[in-house]
Amino acid sequence: MTFLDKTVLDEAVLSEATAGDYLELLKPRVMSLVVFTAFVGMVAAPVTLNPFVAIVAILSIAIGAGASGALNMWYDADIDAVMSRTASRPVPAGRILPQQALAFGLVLSALSVMTLGVFVNWVAGAGLAFTIFFYAVVYTMWLKRWTPQNIVIGGAAGSFPPMIGWAAATGSISLESVILFLIIFLWTPPHFWALALFKSGDYARAGVPMMPNVAGEASTKRQIFAYSVVLAVVGVLPWVLDYAGAAYGVAAAALGLGFVWYAWAVLMMPADDRAMRPAKALFGYSLLYLFAIFAIYLADSVVERIVTGAAA
Repeated sequence: MTFLDKTVLDEAVLSEATAGDYLELLKPRVMSLVVFTAFVGMVAAPVTLNPFVAIVAILSIAIGAGASGALNMWYDADIDAVMSRTASRPVPAGRILPQQALAFGLVLSALSVMTLGVFVNWVAGAGLAFTIFFYAVVYTMWLKRWTPQNIVIGGAAGSFPPMIGWAAATGSISLESVILFLIIFLWTPPHFWALALFKSGDYARAGVPMMPNVAGEASTKRQIFAYSVVLAVVGVLPWVLDYAGAAYGVAAAALGLGFVWYAWAVLMMPADDRAMRPAKALFGYSLLYLFAIFAIYLADSVVERIVTGAAA
C-alpha cells in the first residue's frame, strides 16, 4: 500500500466516524457512575459551593473520566477485538483509528485537568490528573495484562471520584471522603469477578489474567464472598462514624446483607453450572447496590443540610 493509498484510507475511516462513535469512546455508562459518585462527594462536603464552580467541576470530572475511557480503548483495541462484549467498540471495529482515539483522549485529559485546576482548585485538579494516569497507565497498560490482582489495585482509579468531588468543594481530603472511596474500592472486585466468572472465555481468548482464569473458579468465588462481607461492613461506617443518619445506616445494612446473600449464592454455585445464574445475579445486584448506597447517602446529606439550615 502506498502512502497515498493509506492517506485515502485514513480519511475514509475518519469520515465514517460519527459523533456517537466518539461518545462511545468516552464510555458513557462508566462516566455517568463517575459523575454521580463525584457529585455525592461534592454535596456531602460541609461547604456550599458556588453553582458555577460546581458545574465546572462536574463537567471537568466527566470529561476526565471520558478521556480515561478513550485512552483505555486506544490501548486495549487488540484485546477488545477478540472479546465478544467489546469487539464492536469504535477502534477494534475500525470506525475510529487508534491514533485518533489517542489524540482525543490526550486532548480531553489536558483540558479537563487544566479546567478543574484553574477554575476550581489544584487539589481537585491534581486528583483528577492522578486518576486519569492511574487508569490509563497503571491499570490499562500495566496491571490489566500482568496480574490477576488487576481489578483489585486498578479499582482505585474508579474509587477516586468522591474524593475529587470533596476536594473540589473543600480543597482538601477528609476521612469521610476516604470511606466513600473505600466503598467503591471494595465493591469493584466482587462486581468484576462476577462478570469474569461468566465471561471467562472472553478473557482467556484475550490473554487477560482475570482471577477465574488464573486462580480458578473456586478461589474466585471465595474471594468474592470475602470482599462482599468486608464491603457490607464498610458500607455502614458513615453511620457508625456519625457522617450519616440512622436511615442511611439501616438502608446500608440491608443493602450490604443483600450483597452478602448474592455472594453466598455464588460461593455455593456448583462447579458444573454453566449458566452461571448466581454470578449474573450478583453482577446485576452490584450495580444496584452502588447506585442505591450513594443515592441514599446523597439524600441523607441533602436532608441534613436542609435541617441544619432551618435550625440556623
